[in-house]
Amino acid sequence: MTSLNPKTYDPTPSQSVAFLGLGVMGYPMAGHLVQAGHRVSVYNRSPAKAQAFVAEFGAATSSAATPREAAAGADIVFCCVGNDNDLRSVVLGAGGALAGMKPGAVLVDHTTASADVARELYTAARNLGLQFVDAPVSGGQAGAQNGALTVMCGGDAAAFDAVRPVAMAFSRAFTLMGASGAGQLTKMVNQICIAGLVQGLSEAVAFGQNAGLDMNQVLDVIGKGAAQSWQMDNRGKTMVADKFDFGFAVDWMRKDLGLVLDEAKRNGSRLPVTALVDQFYADVQKMGGQRWDTSSLIKRLK
Repeated sequence: MTSLNPKTYDPTPSQSVAFLGLGVMGYPMAGHLVQAGHRVSVYNRSPAKAQAFVAEFGAATSSAATPREAAAGADIVFCCVGNDNDLRSVVLGAGGALAGMKPGAVLVDHTTASADVARELYTAARNLGLQFVDAPVSGGQAGAQNGALTVMCGGDAAAFDAVRPVAMAFSRAFTLMGASGAGQLTKMVNQICIAGLVQGLSEAVAFGQNAGLDMNQVLDVIGKGAAQSWQMDNRGKTMVADKFDFGFAVDWMRKDLGLVLDEAKRNGSRLPVTALVDQFYADVQKMGGQRWDTSSLIKRLK
């Protein structure tokens, strides 16, 4: 079972939706859709997770054996899986979501994936009379549980407008950034910002500890000035306490930074700090920190 923090849901007409992928993000996101009054069919690669979801959220839910079956009859199909190949496996092919969707339905992908696969699936959907929105999220596991994710979308305005009222069940912001692929590109910008911030915060905390300062007091003081950031507010003191079990894992960050660096090669961007921090995360992986959260960069400085 998961724990959804209370949220006030804006009234929207009940719709039939599907959710593919019930990981640490997808499970609570789908749960918020149920609590907002929608009928939700779920698919997960491990069927036991889908069955547990139905047992927890009740009569307005059902589980399906394939993505195609989950998507059948749905107005909107949401998806949140691991990477490009995982995404293709649940969307394309005879058992994939596109094969089961009714004409005009919208597939919304919350996976952090490449802009190329977003454009590929957009085209595949359009060729079948369907719609596709790439919609990666930021806010981590806590954001999913609180229904407070920031969602960056790429696609057609009509599809975006149809989806937004429903997706606000698990979102604090749901914004159209441009054409297909723009959502994924915006998420890459987000990850570039985070990588540099976390490394800077790690160095600052380690420096302060080596200098003998009370770092919790230091963070309280400098958090009221120009150094303040979400990472400092939410991860600074947990870094001081040597705790690194707060959701977004190093393995996932390395996957995301790989997408960033591949895209940078294509568009000619120079990302020296991002490339360096990516290698620092590789060091953390070698230390056994694959599932530590991203603030564990500080571990390699100690």
